[in-house]
Amino acid sequence: MTTLPPLTQDAQRHLTNLDGWRRFVGEPAPPPRRRTDAEYDALGELEKDAYDEARLDHHARLLVVATSTVRHTVTSGRRLVLLNRHAISARRGLIVSGAAGTGKTIAITQLGRSHELMDRARHPNATDRIPAIYITVPPAATPRMIAAEFARFLGLPVMARLNMTDLIESVVGVCTDARTGLVLVDELHNISLTTRHGAEVADTLKYFSERIPATFIYAGIDVEHGTLLSGTRGAQIAGRFTLIPTHPFPYNSEWRGLVATMEKTLILQRHKPGTLETLDRYLHNRTGGMIGALSHQIRGAAIDALLTGTEKITKAGLEAVALDVAAESPQFRRSRSAG
Repeated sequence: MTTLPPLTQDAQRHLTNLDGWRRFVGEPAPPPRRRTDAEYDALGELEKDAYDEARLDHHARLLVVATSTVRHTVTSGRRLVLLNRHAISARRGLIVSGAAGTGKTIAITQLGRSHELMDRARHPNATDRIPAIYITVPPAATPRMIAAEFARFLGLPVMARLNMTDLIESVVGVCTDARTGLVLVDELHNISLTTRHGAEVADTLKYFSERIPATFIYAGIDVEHGTLLSGTRGAQIAGRFTLIPTHPFPYNSEWRGLVATMEKTLILQRHKPGTLETLDRYLHNRTGGMIGALSHQIRGAAIDALLTGTEKITKAGLEAVALDVAAESPQFRRSRSAG
């Protein structure tokens, strides 16, 4: 099991604008160097405070693990980008769908990062390219709101006097000139084809996909069980998009590998390596196999270990970290498994 570079705090907050996305794609700062007990004890008070603060920041970052879902999404997405390269119309795309906390956003953003890094490698001197775009669908979205999300990512002005046609033409023009090859659309479950605005938003996304010569990747909660793939509009989407489902992880070798990989990233002075590996069954039972809950629990326990000075993670420390309702509630777990 391998890890991918962690998301920086700024990148997590601002992936939906070009500057934030580029910071996310760029290489993050390296983690603080592990110190021996003797080296740590020899630090002065200010040096120790700075080192501890760097370790707190390290454990607070979202660690991205190259799970089977991430690898499958990146491989499938890269294949589609190549297949769509010379397509004039009816380009195909991906829908990553599953319960909350199963790694959908991580999967599509890692695909976007991989695509952009390859584009940079092929065009090292091109500074005007925007290989990938990442937007989210707002709640109760309207077609204009979707167009505005594209415009804001690109840094285009969104003024009230601009009509939809002007806004769309501006977005399409920039994407075409900047050689955008991948468009990532998250929170797709906010679109409901049972409402007029929802149907119009779906039509707007379809229009963008026809005008922008790029591969579109969608992600949302249980999309296949909603309304987005029903009716005439839904049939068009279903006929062009491949579904990649995400699920809670079963207790197997991959889960054990996830735990082991996360444990190796810990920078705690008194943590005994292998402790979390012996607790992998407990961690699975506690989190319900949800990768988001696992990351939250381990990182939270590491931060507590630093703040309290114990410098190690124990089962009691893990139990002290409160998880989300879905992970804690057996009722939610059963409904997720049934879905």
